[in-house]
Amino acid sequence: MSARDEMLGRVRAARSGAELVEPARDYRASGEHEPGSAVLLDLLEDRLLDYKAAVRRADATGLRAAVAEALDQALAATGAHGQVLLPPGLPTGWAPDGRADDGTLTATDLDGFAAVVTACSVACAETGTIVLDGRPDQGRRAITLVPDVHICVVRAEQVVHSVPEMMARLDATRPTTFISGPSATSDIELDRVEGVHGPRTLSVVVVTV
Repeated sequence: MSARDEMLGRVRAARSGAELVEPARDYRASGEHEPGSAVLLDLLEDRLLDYKAAVRRADATGLRAAVAEALDQALAATGAHGQVLLPPGLPTGWAPDGRADDGTLTATDLDGFAAVVTACSVACAETGTIVLDGRPDQGRRAITLVPDVHICVVRAEQVVHSVPEMMARLDATRPTTFISGPSATSDIELDRVEGVHGPRTLSVVVVTV
């Protein structure tokens, strides 16, 4: 008997007759604050700033101008040039002129765009996490991972307090992307490198009304 066979045999023996244990379900299922409350918006902003994302707030009438300002600031900081990419279902008037994604652009094509502007599905204030799920106002996953700048619009009512609340709003059958600040990683010596797995620049526009 090989070492592999012996190891697998021990695993099978350990599992034989074992009873499944039902995990405890008494964890906190909701936060202390109502979705969209001022305290949650402040908490989300604090977390995002800690993650080195940019944050600005706007009401519905000032959304387009806020997105334009976020784009100008991000592109000036990164020196990026090119068109702005938009999901096919982004509401009219949310962003300056850009090219709507039709699903035919390759990764090489997407790399030629300066930025992408999207909506989101939900945001968790406690962790500073924004979730995209591929709906028409967010687009397919590739368009938010390849361009170097991501401008994300978060409506106040989409901001919840806790992770369980966030997960309860998601559809498990949809492709989900969890974003907590710009893409970044660190090596064993903790040297931070940004832009490894997605955009190096994340700018969030929170719509308050």
